[in-house]
This record gives sequence, C-alpha cells and structure tokens, in this order.
Amino acid sequence: MDEIKNDNNKTNFDEFKSSGQSPWGTPPGSGNGSGRGPIPPNIDEVIKKIQEFINKYLPGGKSGGLPIILVVSILIVIWGLSGLYRVLPDEQGVVLRFGKFTSTTQPGLNYHFPYPIETVLTPKVTKVNRMDIGFRSERDTGFGSSTGVADVSEESLMLTGDENIVNIDFSVFWVIKDAGKFLFKIQDPSTVVKAASETAMREVIAKSNIQSILTEGRSKIEIETQEIIQSILDEYESGIQITQVQTQKADPPDQVIDAFRDVQAARADMERSKNEAEAYRNDVIPRARGEAAKILQAAEAYKKKVVAQAEGEASRFIAIYNEYAQAKVVTQERMYLETMEKVLADIDKVIIDKNASSGVVPYLPLPELKKKKTN
Repeated sequence: MDEIKNDNNKTNFDEFKSSGQSPWGTPPGSGNGSGRGPIPPNIDEVIKKIQEFINKYLPGGKSGGLPIILVVSILIVIWGLSGLYRVLPDEQGVVLRFGKFTSTTQPGLNYHFPYPIETVLTPKVTKVNRMDIGFRSERDTGFGSSTGVADVSEESLMLTGDENIVNIDFSVFWVIKDAGKFLFKIQDPSTVVKAASETAMREVIAKSNIQSILTEGRSKIEIETQEIIQSILDEYESGIQITQVQTQKADPPDQVIDAFRDVQAARADMERSKNEAEAYRNDVIPRARGEAAKILQAAEAYKKKVVAQAEGEASRFIAIYNEYAQAKVVTQERMYLETMEKVLADIDKVIIDKNASSGVVPYLPLPELKKKKTN
C-alpha cells in the first residue's frame, strides 16, 4: 500500500511539474509572491472519507453504529444491576470500596457500586463460637485420652487471693457483633479472645479465696470474668460479643487433691456438728422462752384477778355500809338472810313451821327436791 501510495504521489508531482504548476494547483509565482501559496484541505472531503471508513468496517451501513451503542448500553445496565446483593438473616454485609472498609449493611436486599469499585463480604454473625481455656477436648486435639479431655496446665493453674493454687478449666462462647470491626480491626480473633479470657479469669481468681472458687462462688466468678472480657474486647474494637463464660472444672492441683479432699471432709463434719448444735439450740431456747412467757402471763392474770376481787369486795363493803347507815334494821336482816342462804345451801335440812298444830308435822322433802333439780 505504501509503495502504491508513493508511486501515485510521484506521478502527480511529475504531472504538476511538467504543466508548470505547483503541487497545490497554483502556477508558479502566483499567490503571495513567493510562488508557493498553500491551499487548506477540504473539510467535506475529510468527513466523507471518515464516513466511508466507518461504513466499511461497521455493519449496517450508515446506521451501523446503533447496534454497538445498544449493546454497550445493555452491558452498562447489567453491570449496574450486578451491584444488587442479598444479606441473609444470620449475616452482616461488609462493603469494601477499592479494598477499604466503608460500611456494614443489615439483612435484606442492598446495593453497592459494582465490581471493581466496591465488593461485599457476608460473614455469619449468629454462629456461636467456643474457646476452651485450660483444656483441649478430643475434637480439638485430634487424639483421644482416657477422659476425652487433655489438660493444659500452663493455662489452667492460677493463683488465688489467699495464695493457693487452683486448677480451673472454662469455656468462652462468643458471636460477631460488628462484622466490619471483626474483619479489619483484629488480625486473629481466636487468639485475641483466648488472651483476653485468660487475663480476665486470672484477675478474678486473684481476688477470690479458694473456698469460694471451689464451692458457691463459681457463678459470681463467671459473671465478673464475662464483664472483664467484654470490656477488653470493646477497647480493642474487635466487634465480638461474649455470650457466656462457663466453668468446666475447678479443683486443687493433682499433687494435693487428696489432702484437700480430707480437709474438705473434716470441714464438712465440722459444719454438720455446728448445724446439729444450732438445731438443738433453736429447739430448746424457744421452748424455754415459751414456758417463761406462760408463767409470766399466769402470774399477771392472777395478780389482776386478786386485785379485781379485792377492789370488788371493797366496793361492795362501802356500798353495804352506805345502805346500813341509812337503814340499819333492814340491812341487818338482809345480810342475815344472805348469810343463812349461803350457809344452808350445801347441807341437808328439814323445815318445820313453828305455828303448826301439835301432832301434825308438815314435812317438805327438800333433799329429794334437790336431787330432782340436779337430775
């Protein structure tokens, strides 16, 4: 092509030279006096050549560009729709813009700028993860043991507040609270949780006595440990939520466990004796107090009775004296009759009318009447 083009240009140049004209179509010496006045290119000719080139390489003639634009538009729409994504109920969406974390999205249908501008990660946030400290189960170690659990003494042996050593195994359960922080704020979540849990447990054990650790204080230790672990992880901005701390075992070291059990048995005997003595005391003392209260109440009642009787007798004597002062004979006779009534009420007697005629003894069977009255 270049050779043909060069030959054509050479032929045209020779023709212009033989005709005495310049290659630009002007005679020598014309124009501005230099003999070489330039003529600008024809714009219409250039546009025509461009159109011919397009028609030659694009299908469809003059309208060949329309299918390409349509295809490109469809591809752009498909690319834009590829930014739609769904986050499941047990997931959180983490949006990355050019590899940098920007935001998190909640479950449901969401949108992000399509790849390669933005990408989305959807980690599971409701899955409960477990971290064992002080021991490793068979599923963790990969080999079995007689109990199915392998003890890790460098993690489980801890110093108590009363300078004893306790062998404590516990498990920490956690979930993802903030997926963005979880993925980009910490490098190894399991190591962070393990270190924070061991630190928190050692802090709580160092403030507790061994007796409370081995008996009733476990629940309190678990709650305090969970709070400390959570505060450490929040300070790291780890995006992790601690759901539970569960103590698996709390015993003295194996070397002294037999002696410790003997001490525990002796302490249990002491507590039992104290409880029996306390029960006897609680039985005897209330009864003694009840008897004392009963005697005091009886004495108080007798005192009130005697005082009331004395006051009544005195009031009665004063009343009789006032009546006697007003009517001596009548009062004396009434007092005589009342006295005889009291004396004769409890003895057998026969009443005879003094005015009855001789030979006839009116008889009133009072004892028989009394018996009938009693029956």
